[in-house]
Amino acid sequence: MASTSPTRHFCNSALVTSPDTPAEIAAFITRRDRSFRPIVNEVGPPPLRARPAPVTQRYPDLVRSITSQLLATSAADTIHRRVVETCGGVVSAQSILSAGTQNLRDAGLNRVKAQAMVDLAQDVLNERIRLAAHGRMSDEQIVADVASVRGIGPWTAHMYLIFTMGRRDVWPTGDFAVRSGWSLVHHLDEALSERQMKIEGDRFAGVRTAVAWYCWQAVHLHRQAK
Repeated sequence: MASTSPTRHFCNSALVTSPDTPAEIAAFITRRDRSFRPIVNEVGPPPLRARPAPVTQRYPDLVRSITSQLLATSAADTIHRRVVETCGGVVSAQSILSAGTQNLRDAGLNRVKAQAMVDLAQDVLNERIRLAAHGRMSDEQIVADVASVRGIGPWTAHMYLIFTMGRRDVWPTGDFAVRSGWSLVHHLDEALSERQMKIEGDRFAGVRTAVAWYCWQAVHLHRQAK
């Protein structure tokens, strides 16, 4: 049976105890920053921590994130559908290699993204990048592994950590929606810089994925209210 005792981790060389359940995480966040109380009260606790996705899903998820880099959601969805069609309905390292860079570009990807997908596919198939090992690696090791492919940056690696690997302490400061949500929560006129966001996130060490989730919810609610 899984332990319900608090998780312990190191932050700035000090031993920190962080909460485990969604309700505990929500309470922890509001204690650290009262500005989150309204959004927490409105949407409730964050989702349960997801299990890591099966190994077969990890490459397709990375392809989806590469497609989404620096694009609006609707545009990314359209291009991704075309990529899936180009791959014969199933995205895998082999189907991306079979499609080739030019066909991927014809689906709507720019040169850098198309080449990144192909290079990642080659690295996965020759096991330079071993996706099956990511479950045993730290967040920092996974980011370094994934971002070693030209054209894949920290944002893609962070989305992979959150949505594919189910990691609980990811703080995607390069995500514009997270920065916008932070500004909404704190009633700021402008979004903070990535450097400022990193500093702000330090006090939430251990549960920063949930903080990012609340920032996304703030943006979602703001758009609904328009």
